Amino acid sequence: MTKENWTTVNIPDISGQIAIVTGANTGLGKETAKALAEKNATVILAVRNTIKGEDAANDIIKEYPKSIVRVMKLDLSSLKSVKEFADSFSKEYKQLHYLINNAGVMMPPYSKTEDGFELQFGTNHLGHFALTGHLLRIMKETPGAKVVNVSSGAHNWGNLDFDDLHWETRDYKGPRSYGDSKLSNLYFTYELAKKLKGSDLKVTAAHPGWTATDLQRHSGLFSFLNPLFAQKPHMGALPTLRAAFDKKAESGDYFGPGGFKEMKGYPVKVQSNELSHDENIAKKLWDVSEEMTGVKYK
Repeated sequence: MTKENWTTVNIPDISGQIAIVTGANTGLGKETAKALAEKNATVILAVRNTIKGEDAANDIIKEYPKSIVRVMKLDLSSLKSVKEFADSFSKEYKQLHYLINNAGVMMPPYSKTEDGFELQFGTNHLGHFALTGHLLRIMKETPGAKVVNVSSGAHNWGNLDFDDLHWETRDYKGPRSYGDSKLSNLYFTYELAKKLKGSDLKVTAAHPGWTATDLQRHSGLFSFLNPLFAQKPHMGALPTLRAAFDKKAESGDYFGPGGFKEMKGYPVKVQSNELSHDENIAKKLWDVSEEMTGVKYK
């Protein structure tokens, strides 16, 4: 069977539709936002640094002068900021067609969020868990809405330790913690898919393969090898976009590059590892996440 080369050409005109892209001031998020703006969506760049966000918005508007691009402050490492963002958005908009949970931190030195969570787990998983929970009502009221969680091939490095999710008793290992957070993105996707069964709202996941982005500034070897192996951000964004716009995509589907070891290439449906499909762990993580964030899904 030949692989089709799915590109932004496959995205229809989405005039009048509203999209939020987290971490949209750079890299994959910016490319994703740009593709949505090109197709005439109203795009909210949900970013921690609004100055960089405005720069990104101006770049996109320069390329697509008729596009509607807005910057709103969102710090996923702060539950207070997540709630404020969701409240501000919900006051102004009555629909949300696409929530692209793209933002992330990758292998920083050990630190904690203001709520006391390990930074990668707190930002990459708990921040997006809380954000999606706050916006769920408005999305359920929007016909055909879609949540897309951006995971990573690094989910293969993950294996959650529920006795020490925030690395308070173990020696901190940045790559392993990053893997935990990306594995958590998949548990969240699959558990939410189960809960939304029969609903018009769908949740999918994607990973960008090996893509050269600012995210890798703490990752040493990866950024050194980027010129040899990495694909450009516009290619890395395609699995996310396909997860949002493939008409055949079902809740719980996962997309990534179709090339060697899913490192690069045009997006196709892929499989995450066996551990990511453990329903008991997914349910346990869900309960722990509701408890830690104080966000209960209705």
